[in-house]
Amino acid sequence: MKKFLIIILLSAFGLAGFAQALSPELAVGLSRLPLKCIVQQWPNKTSHLSDTLTDHVLTPSQLHPVFFGCLDWHSSVHGHWLLVRILKTFPEIQTRDSIIDCLNNSFQTDKLTAEAAYFSKYTGANTYERTYGWAWLLKLDEELAGWDNDNARAWHKALQPLTQTIVKLWKGYLPKQSYANRTGVHPNTAFGLAFALDWARSVNDTAFERMIIAKANEFYLDNRKVPAYFEPDATDFFSPTLEAADLMRRVLDKKDFRNWFHHYFEKRSIERLTMVPTVSDRSDYQIVHLDGLSFSRAWCMKGIAESLAANDPTGKLFKETAERFIKNSLPNITNDNYGGSHWLGTFALYALQ
Repeated sequence: MKKFLIIILLSAFGLAGFAQALSPELAVGLSRLPLKCIVQQWPNKTSHLSDTLTDHVLTPSQLHPVFFGCLDWHSSVHGHWLLVRILKTFPEIQTRDSIIDCLNNSFQTDKLTAEAAYFSKYTGANTYERTYGWAWLLKLDEELAGWDNDNARAWHKALQPLTQTIVKLWKGYLPKQSYANRTGVHPNTAFGLAFALDWARSVNDTAFERMIIAKANEFYLDNRKVPAYFEPDATDFFSPTLEAADLMRRVLDKKDFRNWFHHYFEKRSIERLTMVPTVSDRSDYQIVHLDGLSFSRAWCMKGIAESLAANDPTGKLFKETAERFIKNSLPNITNDNYGGSHWLGTFALYALQ
């Protein structure tokens, strides 16, 4: 299986040495990763605050009837997004029937109602997966909402109890969030706000959009000469500084963003951000995060470059670097390394598209 996936991934680079777009062959290889782990309950990293012995001994699938696989809740959520995105892009893909069966099994109203109920059922559950898992849930909802397809409409309808729960929680949290989380892992604020903003605009939730824009400006608008030369930390899969820039290019118009951006990074920070992260041990569940960092840096750099002037040298550098990052890390996603395979396919797909 490992050799099979590597061959698919390498073949995607073609004669030019790098694949600018997702190919059907690569999509098949990526789709097999969540198809395997969405139904795989163990090993599992359960983040559950127990109230009693009874709920302390519940299995992941008892706590979360849909998103129990792929090691943790958020990875299962974005594994579902990957399957939706690939099926939407390649409707006749080789793994089509398996994808539809998987999504039909997951997108059932009773199961998703139970998922939504979790967030109010236990002590502290209203902070569960805040805001990384919330962000991917809204990205999943956005993908389904924008797809003119009978299956997608049914799946989207079934997802609404959970979607509306997450939106309500996020709207309640934003006014209370006094500080940005600038880490390079799950709680990163800029990443969450960027995906939430995409969702709010896609469904025309203007009240949520205004809240997100106000908070983004509060946290990031006056940022200057950010110290990206200290990045990355040992287990980062996000660049905190690039995530903030990726958010602000959504918030500001192009002229204002370009003015903001050219005061944001120093030369030494850009030099540091364009260095390929060193992944010394891909069997280590934390160190392998750095492969994800290559992919998330790539998608941020692509988005930022599109918002800069066509002749901007940093934009050109970011585009070239994004390609190099993807090319370097894509062949390292293999089925026999669960520390990476349970989540990296999603990061690769988002970076490619």
